[in-house]
Amino acid sequence: MKILVCISSVPDTTTKITFTNDNAELNSAGVQFIVNPYDEIALAKAIELVEGGKGKVTVINVGEAETEPTIRKALATGADDAVRINAKPRDAWFVAHQIANYVKENEFDLILTGRESIDYNGAQLAGLLGELLDIPSVSIAKKLDIQDSTAVVDREVEGGKEILSIPLPLVIGVSEGVAEPKIPNMRGIMSARSKPLQVAEAIDVSQLTNIVRFESPEARGEVTLIPANEAEKLVELLHSKARVI
Repeated sequence: MKILVCISSVPDTTTKITFTNDNAELNSAGVQFIVNPYDEIALAKAIELVEGGKGKVTVINVGEAETEPTIRKALATGADDAVRINAKPRDAWFVAHQIANYVKENEFDLILTGRESIDYNGAQLAGLLGELLDIPSVSIAKKLDIQDSTAVVDREVEGGKEILSIPLPLVIGVSEGVAEPKIPNMRGIMSARSKPLQVAEAIDVSQLTNIVRFESPEARGEVTLIPANEAEKLVELLHSKARVI
């Protein structure tokens, strides 16, 4: 089985985020980038599915040269090879077209993505890939099993759980519960240096969106503590200050 795992390079959650170019671009100076945590789950599941010589795992990233350390980490985790589409990822539409173009020339049985990237939280890639490749796509998967050439997928729906049986090929956006992210060991880190990393040029894609500016969230207001025996004061503040009653 050939599995393609889509990974994105995102800022570490502990990094202080600032913007440049009149707040239209992320200021990457001093930012630590990591494999998107949801993509790490997808990668861990892919590695699990091919254990024992059952297949091959390829990771793909749309990014410029500075994303290669992130890709090498995915290789150290256990992917067999990697592809970097040499372009700045403008948006999910652009990224989906680049990956779909590669898949059309290199067939895969299963394509896994994280449910979303933690920088933009768009949750669009799996659905866009399915449409562009004209194959089924499922999001947000909480459990995944492969039985012969069929995927059995559990996903949460409002008020319950949905279990789907879908023939391969298939695109799946995974979430927590599908697998536990793996930590690269020394052997994996050393072997990652010699694993193939192909660089492919991007295709032209019409630009449908444009980032006008980024804005940081407003600072949280001060907390007002009210003694438990002063309920009248709480009601007064909710009315006069918070204006919610």
